[in-house]
Amino acid sequence: MVTALRAPQVPHAVPSPRTPEGGRAGTAAGSRLRTLDGLRFGAAAGVLLYHFTARWSTAWGEEPAARFGELGRVTSYFALGPELFFVISGFVILWSAWGRSVPAVVGSRVGRLFPAYWTALVLTSVLLLVLWPDGKDITLGQVAVNATLLQEVFAVAHVDGVYWTLWAELRFYAIVVVLVAVGLTRRRVLAFCALWPLAGLVAEHAGASWAQTLLVSRYAPLFAGGMLLFLIHRDGHARLPWALVGLNVVVALVNVVPAQLASLSRNTAFVPSPVVLGLLVVGCFAAVAALTLTRLARVDLPVLTTLGVLTYPLYLVHEYWGWWTIHLLHDAVPTPVALLAAVAVSLGLAWAVHRVVEKRAQGPLRAAVEAGLSRLVATYRPRGGAVTRPRAEDRALRTAAGR
Repeated sequence: MVTALRAPQVPHAVPSPRTPEGGRAGTAAGSRLRTLDGLRFGAAAGVLLYHFTARWSTAWGEEPAARFGELGRVTSYFALGPELFFVISGFVILWSAWGRSVPAVVGSRVGRLFPAYWTALVLTSVLLLVLWPDGKDITLGQVAVNATLLQEVFAVAHVDGVYWTLWAELRFYAIVVVLVAVGLTRRRVLAFCALWPLAGLVAEHAGASWAQTLLVSRYAPLFAGGMLLFLIHRDGHARLPWALVGLNVVVALVNVVPAQLASLSRNTAFVPSPVVLGLLVVGCFAAVAALTLTRLARVDLPVLTTLGVLTYPLYLVHEYWGWWTIHLLHDAVPTPVALLAAVAVSLGLAWAVHRVVEKRAQGPLRAAVEAGLSRLVATYRPRGGAVTRPRAEDRALRTAAGR
């Protein structure tokens, strides 16, 4: 959610000249992997269809399966959209962080994450407190805690269920910040992506809840797999990173398939196939690899970027606003019309959040956070301490990423 998730803008760097260090230098500023923009939007659209046509809710006045039948059985598998988000996030967040300072990374993530989140929280809270109180029982105190994005820490329910993915993303961002503070190198990232998911797997099976929270254990192999695919994109194919991608695919299957079996059996009228779920988990890695490491990465359709910028706000606002639209229309119009209206309302709200809030607030918030943290770092830096400068390759990547 994911990742959100919200992923940073990603440059298009296939093919590109190799640097003396063996990596790929960035391409012209302003270029990007538009294919990932399209993939992110597709994941969000899949989650939307899952919520509107398969997941149980009161919106239709009956079980969605009664309205959509076999279509609902298919769209129930779109519940794996967040898993796809997490693989994409591993790729693009590592790319965004490479060669940057801790203040710059933190500022970038805060600027990306919070303006749309706070806006969506206000919109959904107004809907559920004023316009549609029967949609879900929430309180102002719950809304206030949700504004921190730390509601799970305080055992407070999410105002909107999709926010659970942001908690996973937030912990992943914290891990990346620690890696940046230590110093990002290829060797360190490879070692981390080998050990982190295995440590998470041990935590899952040991039932150590604190370790599961700290390690983002269930989703660690998805993030780590995306990070490894970025290294392959950056440095070229090699046996070790591909072997570690395979390791993370296996761990992801162990973590995700049983959890999704339980979740879909509980939240839909369908009994999912573990084989299909397994294939879709593998497909999350395969899709990101195909769209970043093959000729498909050269696809340069601006419409994909237009869709990409709507992904995060669409994910945040669609659930209850779409269900409310369905609630109002399902007895008055044919089912397809009610569904299309819910999609249209969700897209319209997403466009408004992006145009009115994200475009205006992201830059100033990012700059303010980065400047504040930079002053704090300068205050506590020992006198005469050397300032590490990024390599020429890293500066090129930052230029290409527009950061």
